[in-house]
Amino acid sequence: MNQIKNDVLTFIQQHPAIGTPNDDQDFNQLALKIFKYQFEHNLPFKSYAKHQRKTPLLVHDWTQIPLMPIRGYKYLSLSATPITPDEPVFMSSGTTDPTHRSRNYHPTFETWDASMKGPFKQFVMPDRDRMRIIGLFPGADVNPHSSLSRYVSKALAFFGDDQSHIYVNEHAMDFSSIVGALQTAIKQNEPVMLLGASFSYVHLLDYLRQHDLHFQLPAASRIFDTGGFKGQSRELGLNDLLQQLSATFGVARDHHINMYGMTEVCSQCYDRNLFDMAHHQPVHDTKLAPAWVRIRILDPDTLAPVQAGQTGLIAYYDLTNWNSCVGILTEDLGVQSAAGFKLLGRIKGAEAKGCSIAIDQLLTATNARGQK
Repeated sequence: MNQIKNDVLTFIQQHPAIGTPNDDQDFNQLALKIFKYQFEHNLPFKSYAKHQRKTPLLVHDWTQIPLMPIRGYKYLSLSATPITPDEPVFMSSGTTDPTHRSRNYHPTFETWDASMKGPFKQFVMPDRDRMRIIGLFPGADVNPHSSLSRYVSKALAFFGDDQSHIYVNEHAMDFSSIVGALQTAIKQNEPVMLLGASFSYVHLLDYLRQHDLHFQLPAASRIFDTGGFKGQSRELGLNDLLQQLSATFGVARDHHINMYGMTEVCSQCYDRNLFDMAHHQPVHDTKLAPAWVRIRILDPDTLAPVQAGQTGLIAYYDLTNWNSCVGILTEDLGVQSAAGFKLLGRIKGAEAKGCSIAIDQLLTATNARGQK
């Protein structure tokens, strides 16, 4: 375990920036090494790979590594290391199926933390080292099985100033204290970052509207959100959300940033607008991945790669997923270009044929060997 973990840490240290010229070869070499490690130690994954006739002897390129259907994390224990009773595990919310929640085990957080810290600085705070962060999602002390809770806590620890705080506990959001923090920031002319899940803002906006409150936050303030509204009490279209956020907080669209991540992976992708602005280059409305992540867009029916500009399923290859599966077939739709990729939402109904085939193959392979 230590060798493969250290290899990933070394890759992150040697490739801190987005895609350096030689990292494709380095990425391929390490991805194949991780696949071999997972094939040897992650038995459910090994069964699935063998069912697809893909073994370390036959796979020579990272694009050939079997993609674990994301729902596999709901039904199987996908860990290359023996799971210990007190081992940290992130679990999905279970909003679509409370009886089956994804589980992603973490025998160590060294690679998870390294993967989170660098890209957050690069994409969210390229213009400063610390700032006041107003957390709108419970922290890891309240919700230890949530990857987002750990993410929020680490964001405050790594990048927050001494007045940064999380304003949500296990019971409710502390609306009045959030208003007080925003008013203080305005009085002190101190830029702030609102950081939370997408649905966090729905409840906050409702409260502010009921109390006829709106703000003009100091220049360089920003709004960070992640996730969507799947399974939540109410949904809000992206454009509606952005318009309401800008009108309520006085933060321009180019200082709103969305993060793409999930329980089943250890790295995140980001909107590139703040990165582009900090580097004085044209601003794109696409997302970028760190050097240790690759995104491919696949045909929803055949799972074959599609042409650039064509919509398809997002395949997510993450080297920091060394303990479970390096390649994951998501159920999210996206479109890719030379400038990055766009997230288009969850696949629905008949569009999910490729996902259904993949999960059927997975369960067939593992049931045949009696592995759960």
